[in-house]
Amino acid sequence: MRARTTAFILGAVLVFYLVGCVWRGVLALYTAVDQGSWIAGMLGLAVLAFGFIGSWVLYREIQFGFATERLARALDEDETPGGGLRYEEIDGLPRSPGGRVDRTAADALFARRKADTEATPDDWRCWYRLAAAYYAAKDSSRARGAMRHAVKLELEAAVD
Repeated sequence: MRARTTAFILGAVLVFYLVGCVWRGVLALYTAVDQGSWIAGMLGLAVLAFGFIGSWVLYREIQFGFATERLARALDEDETPGGGLRYEEIDGLPRSPGGRVDRTAADALFARRKADTEATPDDWRCWYRLAAAYYAAKDSSRARGAMRHAVKLELEAAVD
């Protein structure tokens, strides 16, 4: 719950900042029209573009967060043999005194999860577990990629 609260606060701050960007862009465009300054107009358009691009990125990240939560709930409810997220595998990894997962143990878990995913590449559950293994191995960019693929596969399976 702590991560969700932090994300909410940071999202609210970003929304406040983006509204300010859009407002300043509109003011710069007004100045450009009022005083005939094409430099102010270009600056206003650039600030507006940054505001709208930032809004789009924020929307996509929120959408991604809700999708990953939906998949996590579905895996938690999965009671088939070998199903579920298998928290015990990640929670059982040896850790340093600071709480970080041992890199070699995380790599071993990653190798098992990668083999499972290669065996069934169309199963979103395997991709979700692979993303969790990437995250445990501290490879967050690949974890996000695997999670995005899991979301895509789950959406395709829901349509079929």
